Amino acid sequence: MPIQPTSKIWHNGNLIPWDKAQIHVMSHVVHYGSSVFEGIRCYGQPQGAAVFRLPEHMQRLIDSAKIYRMTLPYSLDQLSNAVVELIEANGVAPCYIRPIALRGYGEVGVNPKNSPIEVYIVNYPWGKYVAGDDGADVCVSSWSRPAPNTLPTLAKAGANYMNSQLIRMEADINGYAEGIALDVNGYASEGSGENLFVVRNGVIYTSPLANSVLAGITRDSVLTLARHLGITVVEQALPRELLYIADEVFFTGTAAEVTPIRSIDRIPVADGNPGPITKQLADEFFGIANGLKPDRFGWLTPVNVNVEQTVTV
Repeated sequence: MPIQPTSKIWHNGNLIPWDKAQIHVMSHVVHYGSSVFEGIRCYGQPQGAAVFRLPEHMQRLIDSAKIYRMTLPYSLDQLSNAVVELIEANGVAPCYIRPIALRGYGEVGVNPKNSPIEVYIVNYPWGKYVAGDDGADVCVSSWSRPAPNTLPTLAKAGANYMNSQLIRMEADINGYAEGIALDVNGYASEGSGENLFVVRNGVIYTSPLANSVLAGITRDSVLTLARHLGITVVEQALPRELLYIADEVFFTGTAAEVTPIRSIDRIPVADGNPGPITKQLADEFFGIANGLKPDRFGWLTPVNVNVEQTVTV
C-alpha cells in the first residue's frame, strides 16, 4: 500500500518536515536490523478522533527496547503525548501511527553500544491491511516462527520481520492473502503480522505467548471483550489440524483489526462465511474504536482533530 505523506514527523522531541526524516546509509539499523517499533491506529469518532490503546502500545515499545538493551530517552507519557501532538499538527485522522526507535550512525559492527538511539513517530492515512471483504484466504506457511531462544518474539523488533516477510511473500506468490506460521514444535503460532484465533464449539482458542507469538494489543482487546461477553477463552497450543476443522478462524492486529479467515490451504472454514462469534467481537471492537459504543475499558485517547479535517481511509 503506497504511503501517503503528511506534513510533519516527530523526531527526538521535535516536529520536522516529512522529507527531512532521513538516516545515513551507514546507520546501524540499516546493516543489522536494530530497531523496535509499534503500529497504532487513530479512529474517527462522532466528534473528532481518538487513538486506540495508546499507552499500552507505547509501553510495549519501551519493553521491546529494554529487551534489546536500548535505553529510550523518553518516558511513557512523553511518547504518548508526542503521538497526540503529531496527529494534531498534521490534522490527519483516521490514521495509522508508526513509532520507531532505531540505532543510528555511530559505528559499524555487530556490537551496537556506540550507535546513538533515534526515535521517530510518523502518522499517515492507511486502510485495510488483509485482503478479503468476506474473509481472507490464507495458507500454512513453510516458514516457521523463530525458536524461543533465538529472536525474542515479545519484542516487536524490525529484525523479526524478515521472517514475516518470507511468510507474507510466499503466501502472496501462491495466491493467498496471508500465511500462518507454525512454531518450532509444529503448533500454530500466528500470521506474518497478526495474532490467530480459532473458534470451535463456542469456545475461543488462541496460542499462548510461549508459542512464539507477539503480545498483541488487539489480541488482548479481543480476549477482554470475549470474557466480558461471557465467551469461554482458552490459551493453549493449537495443533495445525485444528485449523481445518474449526467453526471460525480470525486474525487480530492493529493493521488487520479483526479479520475473518474464509479458507486455510484451500479448505473452507465451516461454510466460508464469517461466523457469529467473529462478527460479535468485530462489532464490539469497531463500536468502541469508532466511538459508537461506550469506552468502558478506557481504551481511547482523544485527539483534537476536527471532523471536517479528517481523511477517510
